[in-house]
Amino acid sequence: METFTHQDWMHNFRMSRETFLFVCQELKSIEKRNTLMRKAIPLQKRVSIALWFLSTNSDFRTISHLFGVSKASVCLITIDVCMCIVDHLLPKYIRMPCGDALKQVVAGFKEKLGFPQCVGAIDGTHIPIISPQECPADYYNRKGWHSIILQGLVDHNGLFMDIYVGWPGRVHDARVFSNSSLFRKGQEGSLVPTLTEMIEQCEIPLVILGDPAYPLLKWLMKAYPDTGRLTLEQKTFNYRLSKARVVVEHAYGRLKARWRCLMKRNDTNICDIPNIVSACCVLHNICELREESFDDEWIESDSSFSMIRQSASDSVDISGDQIRSALTQYFST
Repeated sequence: METFTHQDWMHNFRMSRETFLFVCQELKSIEKRNTLMRKAIPLQKRVSIALWFLSTNSDFRTISHLFGVSKASVCLITIDVCMCIVDHLLPKYIRMPCGDALKQVVAGFKEKLGFPQCVGAIDGTHIPIISPQECPADYYNRKGWHSIILQGLVDHNGLFMDIYVGWPGRVHDARVFSNSSLFRKGQEGSLVPTLTEMIEQCEIPLVILGDPAYPLLKWLMKAYPDTGRLTLEQKTFNYRLSKARVVVEHAYGRLKARWRCLMKRNDTNICDIPNIVSACCVLHNICELREESFDDEWIESDSSFSMIRQSASDSVDISGDQIRSALTQYFST
């Protein structure tokens, strides 16, 4: 690694040497100490082993040969580093914005993506896994493979603000959403502060954007169902919402392109996969915040592991319907 070029770092670790050292510094508190029995594996080597697995999805045997440690050590180190990233860095790098940061997100959605009063876009994606021993049918999704679900809320720059990981792949996005803390906070009114704007004689609160799998709520907007009888104004609303919501799909594309363990089938124990997925989301935010370069060639077209699109939900909230109507009028003027 001392002889690695910048391209080598990006190819093997999906980040520059500077960002790698930054991550190591952030995890300094988990460095192991030498004992009388044996020397501890240095922190940088531990982080290297974990990042190599996350970015390449190589098998543990191959990584053990590359780094000169046992196969069991590779497994334990990867799980331990991912757990430490979740415990120490997730609260710092994945959180709902507040104050000026929140206003910047709202302004970003309006200026960059053309949707007012928006604080985020939500969607779910499926993470391929090996068939679990217990209840494998629950994890068998509609595309014909086993998976767990990652629900993510992202801002206008594609940074994760909230994640919810671990539900079986057979479960509908709406059910995952209804069981998340994001839904509970939204219903309680504690997700974001009260910051309304008068649009077409209607007080519009801060909202998040979702696809047809989600319910229409006063704080969650989704497109009108395409019945073949949509008005021009409704079609315009659907277009503007889709244009703004695509940021979450791009975020998932970049997340999986950087961390290949999320794209290909993960053979790790299913109990450890939520931590691995969450750690990748944290590392995604770190790389984006530090403006790490991204190679479009990392993105591969793979229909087998594409995101599952689910059927529309018929759940409609009266206040949500009024807010959507006001925004429809706003976009048509």
